Amino acid sequence: MSEVRTRFAPSPTGFMHVGNLRTALYAWLLARSEGGKFILRIEDTDQARYVENAVDVIYATLKSAGLEHDEGPDKDGGYGPYIQSERKGLYREYAEKLVKNGHAYYCFCEKCDDESDTGEIHEASALCPCAAMDAAEAAAKVASGVPHVIRQRIDRSKISTFTDAVFGEIQIENKVLDDQILLKQDNMPTYNFANVVDDHLMNITHVVRGSEYLSSTPKYNLLYEAFGWEIPTYVHLPLIMGRDAEGNVSKLSKRHGSVSFENLVAEGYLPEAIVNYIALLGWSPKSDREIFTLAELGEVFKISGLNKSPAVFDYDKLRWMNSEYIKVLAPEKFAEIAKPFAKITGTALESKWEMIAALLHGRTEILTEIPEKIAFLIEQPEYDVELFNHKKSKSDPENTGTDLPQLRDKLAALEVWNAENISGVLSGFAAEKEIKAGRPMWQVRIAVSGCAVTPGGPGEIMEILGKEESLARIDKALKKLQA
Repeated sequence: MSEVRTRFAPSPTGFMHVGNLRTALYAWLLARSEGGKFILRIEDTDQARYVENAVDVIYATLKSAGLEHDEGPDKDGGYGPYIQSERKGLYREYAEKLVKNGHAYYCFCEKCDDESDTGEIHEASALCPCAAMDAAEAAAKVASGVPHVIRQRIDRSKISTFTDAVFGEIQIENKVLDDQILLKQDNMPTYNFANVVDDHLMNITHVVRGSEYLSSTPKYNLLYEAFGWEIPTYVHLPLIMGRDAEGNVSKLSKRHGSVSFENLVAEGYLPEAIVNYIALLGWSPKSDREIFTLAELGEVFKISGLNKSPAVFDYDKLRWMNSEYIKVLAPEKFAEIAKPFAKITGTALESKWEMIAALLHGRTEILTEIPEKIAFLIEQPEYDVELFNHKKSKSDPENTGTDLPQLRDKLAALEVWNAENISGVLSGFAAEKEIKAGRPMWQVRIAVSGCAVTPGGPGEIMEILGKEESLARIDKALKKLQA
């Protein structure tokens, strides 16, 4: 068996959609699982849609996701150039070969160069009148400089059959195929033509792409057959769907939430968690296991685990998976990556960041929720004395009004202000009064935070706030209770 060679061929038209990233991931995993090569190719034939710096986004995304390519624009493996616009000169040669053997023809129709180049199929219209033009007449027009494109000639009387690694045998009647444009007036190839030529010249053995290209595949195969080339193995992936607030499922889009890798990272999801989650969108490891490193995925990935059914992007599931990845980070690593999200640079809390990070580490699902979690440390929110009610610890505003002045005096007497000593005062008070330890813990935590839920208990919170601020907040609480 020849070496497995897969490719990821994105267009530089903007951000990296999670669907594109999944395609790259599965192509990478297939190559790694078979000991093959993963090639990066930039398909920039549609210059009208080119977005400045989009290639940089592609590189940055693949690097952040850990998908290192073996060949590409920056890694020549002998099959370059790996940017289609830099290969422009060779496509004319191959298009002319098809004209000579009758599988393509020159088209001189007006506006024919404006046709969309989406790679998707549509019901074929009436035959182009240029298809019946005398070959000598057409050649003479070309020689005289008449603007033209080159179209694929399709025999509509036949039925195309091919086998996909995921969807099995597919049959499509050629009568629904159109004579697609192969070469535009500016000699730039269309996506559909360039990817066939490039995949052959780069020895691509497996083409991994979305299932929306299933219906276009017969057109590609007819080109392979016209050239006498070997057809690669096709691996078409199921759609990724999204669910809205009403429970309706449709193709994943911005109305469902962030759909780009870049935005998900900006929202506080770890790249490793995103990649792990996306790997399970359409593929199953044939076990209940869900957490995999990229290297582990490369070892267990099999095409047979791919599903035909569309996968639904579940943001809650991604959030859970992200929390699992956060939990296993080394404390110093978590502190490093979480700090930019905390937005405390230049504040009094910056010097306390390691202590704050320790509290947040096991209590964070996505990094963008950190500012909200620690906002009370910067400015205590307004709260009602009803918050002192806590059934389990038997706390209420009345006994808080009695307990809190005594607790304040004991805390004020502490010479060494740290979480351990503060907690010791609270537990000692509970033992002295023969009450549940949770009561003073709750009373003091509410007094210094004003929040029912906080990362960490009163000891950790008060050590971060410092003695002066903690006592000032307790005094404020006492005034509330007295009022």
